[in-house]
Amino acid sequence: MTKAEKTRQFIIEKAAPVFNKNGYAGTSIAHLTEATGLTKGSIYGNFENKDAVAVAAFEYNHAKISGLVAAKVAESKSAVDKLKAYTIAFSELYKNPTLQYGCPILNTATEADDTHPQLRAKVVKAIDNWYGSIEAIIKEGQQDKEIRKKINSREFAGAFIAVIEGGVMLWKVTGKSDGLQAALKHARVMIAEIKR
Repeated sequence: MTKAEKTRQFIIEKAAPVFNKNGYAGTSIAHLTEATGLTKGSIYGNFENKDAVAVAAFEYNHAKISGLVAAKVAESKSAVDKLKAYTIAFSELYKNPTLQYGCPILNTATEADDTHPQLRAKVVKAIDNWYGSIEAIIKEGQQDKEIRKKINSREFAGAFIAVIEGGVMLWKVTGKSDGLQAALKHARVMIAEIKR
């Protein structure tokens, strides 16, 4: 990795939690210079503008949460256990310092849906990938006769994601984990109900 690549990566890593906490509109160049210890010129010497930093920060945050979930899923063998792994991963979300301000998909979606097309496109892609992952697990479970055939994988994925993200939103807004824990409990009930 070149010095320029290391600097760029350093900026992304320091900016990622700032954007996840403050959002795009709430993050100023002053926030970024404070978080990185670099000058405005150094930041913009590595990124075209604030938009480019925001997109890179979202990608970094999303990769963190995806990695956390993927690691939990990889520990599981059955489709049902892979779905349960999502509930475990999200129950541990607050322990990751980068993600202490909540799910970057939810945070960015809330702000960028009407105001930032480039970030919105990144969020849509992340959600599509999440749908795809859940659908693939459901279909795998159906092939292995672990999950009932009549379960619509797309509908289940949408409801499952909505329940989890709703719980994350409650945790983020209230600062209390009870809403998140209740949502994850319901997600586990949903998993139990689709088993053969």
